[in-house]
Amino acid sequence: QLQLVESGGGLVQPGGSLRLSCAASGFNLDYYGIGWFRQAPGKEREGVSCISSSTVYTKYADSVKGRFTISRDNAKNTVYLQMNSLKPEDTAVYYCASVRVSRFNLCFLEAANDYWGQGTQVTVSS
Repeated sequence: QLQLVESGGGLVQPGGSLRLSCAASGFNLDYYGIGWFRQAPGKEREGVSCISSSTVYTKYADSVKGRFTISRDNAKNTVYLQMNSLKPEDTAVYYCASVRVSRFNLCFLEAANDYWGQGTQVTVSS
């Protein structure tokens, strides 16, 4: 069974922090990059951040630069998204997805990602 499972979402106040986890099973994340996406009600799904299989390269959407940090622990087969200084506009369902190493430069394209998690809800509200 190949799957990605997100966790760590919840309700936080503006300015607060959350740490999302993306745990893989059935395949080894050593050989994949991971992208984080989010989708708010009525909006298109957008790429948030990606990390390469070797952690050599990361990328971030302009809207989250300086606030979010992506990291990975290959020993745990898990990728994290540390979200600080959260804003109401960060409210969305957050998904992680795996991208082939050869297509990492396309990691923000949904079609470039092979496996998707079920999503975890993040709500930022005062």
